[in-house]
Amino acid sequence: MKVLRLLFISVFFFFTSQFVYAQTDSTTTVTDTISNDQLLKKLSDMEKQRIVDSIRKVNLEAEIVSLQSTDETKRAQLEEQLQSINQQEEEFTKQRRSQIEALKKSTKGYPVTGFFNDTLFLIHNKLGSFSPMERADAISRRIKRLPEVLEFSADSLKLVEAETTFDITYGERIILSVSENDALWNDNTTYGLAKNYKTIIGESVTRYRSETSLFTIGKGIGLAFLVIIIIGLIIKYIIRLFKWSAVKIQEQENKYIKGIKFKNYTLFDSKRQITALLLVNRILKWIVILLAIYIALPILFGLFPWTQNFADTLFGYILNPIKNILVSFWNFLPNLITIVVIVFVFRYVLKGIRFLKDEIAKGNLHLNGFYPDWANPTYQIVRVLVVAFMIVVIFPYLPGSDSPIFQGISVFLGFLFTFGSAGSLSNLIAGLVLTYMRLFRIGDRVKIGEVVGDVIEKSSLVTRVRTIKNEIISIPNSTVMNSHTINYSSDAPEKGLIIHTTVTIGYDVPWKDMYQTLIDAALRTDLVLKEPAPFVLQTSLEDFYVAYQINAYIREANKQAVIYSNLHQNIQDVCNENGIEILSPHYRAARDGNMSTIPSDYLPEDYEAPSFNIKKEK
Repeated sequence: MKVLRLLFISVFFFFTSQFVYAQTDSTTTVTDTISNDQLLKKLSDMEKQRIVDSIRKVNLEAEIVSLQSTDETKRAQLEEQLQSINQQEEEFTKQRRSQIEALKKSTKGYPVTGFFNDTLFLIHNKLGSFSPMERADAISRRIKRLPEVLEFSADSLKLVEAETTFDITYGERIILSVSENDALWNDNTTYGLAKNYKTIIGESVTRYRSETSLFTIGKGIGLAFLVIIIIGLIIKYIIRLFKWSAVKIQEQENKYIKGIKFKNYTLFDSKRQITALLLVNRILKWIVILLAIYIALPILFGLFPWTQNFADTLFGYILNPIKNILVSFWNFLPNLITIVVIVFVFRYVLKGIRFLKDEIAKGNLHLNGFYPDWANPTYQIVRVLVVAFMIVVIFPYLPGSDSPIFQGISVFLGFLFTFGSAGSLSNLIAGLVLTYMRLFRIGDRVKIGEVVGDVIEKSSLVTRVRTIKNEIISIPNSTVMNSHTINYSSDAPEKGLIIHTTVTIGYDVPWKDMYQTLIDAALRTDLVLKEPAPFVLQTSLEDFYVAYQINAYIREANKQAVIYSNLHQNIQDVCNENGIEILSPHYRAARDGNMSTIPSDYLPEDYEAPSFNIKKEK
């Protein structure tokens, strides 16, 4: 009978062991699942071998018992085989323990919960037809029924050794069965683990009955009223304190509180500053009140076992974010140091580039084919490229840079920048082209389209021109690129700028006289160069007059308006001195008897108006 019983036990273990390690973590990957399957197969093979060895061991023990006392040689052989099987069982136990250690990394346990949803211990493996989750739920229900027994005490729980397990019982009721596999999962012996579970269950039931007694509940209610009274008094005195501080703030108007000024600008006068301080005082009052209530609520909830979890939850709302922030900052600290080092290096790289820019701009450093006025815009381009490269280097070290949300926002911002700044980009590119084409410089007198004036600013996006009427006109660089541009100042200092104006005179004035008159007028004009000498061109011979164009060289292109005005004055004066009327020939032909249009200062003293021409017919 003993042999049959041991054989039955071995067969039972063989079938139940197939399900012991079936529970795996639902969050594991496919690779973990394949590994777990391999470990379970090894455990199954080892269990089969253990069953075979157990049967063989039972047979050997029975054979040893049946031997006669005189057959010592045979007995020694059987005992040696039995010892070998025991050693093999120990080796299998070590291997099973190592396999279970590997399974622990990817297998989760199911909690056995107490009376206040607290976790007492975890169940990892099946037992018979019960899955780990079903075992945990069944054990939790049995434990929660124990307080219903009025005469319950922790000593009433007993440990009973069964054929393959240690059972924790209360009376005739089995609360929990602890198998060898449970012990291996918890690095303990079967008896030691069952004893620990018995202690945990007994203490949990005893604590529950103590905390739910009428005396404890009554004491909790009394303490709750006391806490409410205390927090009410605290809030009352907090309100009084901030009322007192508000009065003190108002009393300091025009005393210590006189407003905030920066040089001649008044940021806050005393009244506004008082209003701002009262607002801050009111906000602080409500923050302190809410903080006091927030601290009081967990204390109230902690007085009763059913609401203790609420206290942990409320504190968790503040403590968990603070903890996460501190942990995240600590984990980010190496990356932060790396970012600081990168910024430090690039900062000095930019300083070196800026030094080269300043040297080129001042003319101390000469590069063939590179003009000094290119130094600043080239530096701006290089600086943008260096900063962009620095951002690319820093980007992987930023927190959340590899998250899909961060990447999606980056793509979205890039999309907005690309399509929302098309005009700005065209102006920026046009500004670069203008810089390196050297169409004009700051201070040059230019004509861009219909705008004439001096260039006062040349940025990446716009060119600003000041007209002779002191009007500031901003022209987008793309418009400058699409318009014709005249630069009056570029060659004026070296080759001179030719100014010109046209006068129409009748055929009755000899052209040689007119040439000399116009040249004399030009030479009288301030800022007109003597060399090269002014010259005259006859631009057209019309029906009633000749068009004479006087051309003169100047170097001050920015003073054209004044020079032209003086030139026109001198042309009138010299023409009047030489008796040349700047007058339409039609008018002169029909003015019999009228005075000359030349001012009287330039006419002879004996000048008289011509008489009327009258033709008398017989």
